[in-house]
Amino acid sequence: MITKRKFIAAALSLVLAGPAWLTPTTTHAAGPAAKPCRPGSSACPVQPLSAAESDTLTFMREEEKMARDVYLTLNKIWGLPPFSNIAAAEQKHMDAVKAKLDKYRLPDPAQTAIGDFQDKELEKLYDKLLARGDDTYLDALWVGGLIEEMDIEDLEDAIAATTQTDLAQVYASLLCGSRNHLRAFAATIERHGLVYEAQHLDQEVVDAIIDSPMERRGACGGGGGGKR
Repeated sequence: MITKRKFIAAALSLVLAGPAWLTPTTTHAAGPAAKPCRPGSSACPVQPLSAAESDTLTFMREEEKMARDVYLTLNKIWGLPPFSNIAAAEQKHMDAVKAKLDKYRLPDPAQTAIGDFQDKELEKLYDKLLARGDDTYLDALWVGGLIEEMDIEDLEDAIAATTQTDLAQVYASLLCGSRNHLRAFAATIERHGLVYEAQHLDQEVVDAIIDSPMERRGACGGGGGGKR
């Protein structure tokens, strides 16, 4: 899957480099007396996902877990903001993706243990991110920024690649969250006297995000972020 390969390959190199719903018109085929299928009803058949959409949704579940696990662990190491709050937000992201896996009857790849992944490349990435984030608190903050920049790109790619409105909506909500998380990491870094420099996205794209205000959850929508 392109999204998965892009995220892992880019992340592994950047870690080492450091900073510088349903279709609405489905109906029952039970004859003239049949009533329209109400969107969201369990009686409605679920339109299958394409193989690429299934792969992306599955990967997103573990990708969100990876972010959560990194932040939980870095919070244990440093005990400083914003890791605890963002880890809790990543759990909500995981839950949102899990709801879609359940809807489309896809198996959940997420393992229970922190740092344990079905996708072993993600597991390697987790280890490398932690190794970098363990050095200093500022390094840990840069790790957070890197994760969020690449989440933004992956989520934009996922939105562009799906024909399912409900998947696009959930990805857009996660995207909004990732922009807010990037703002939080960048602001914390800059409170330490440094200027946040883009690690994966174009600098002007990152600047546009971090120079704009935090987005309210109810206002979150698609788009934004931008790719290389």
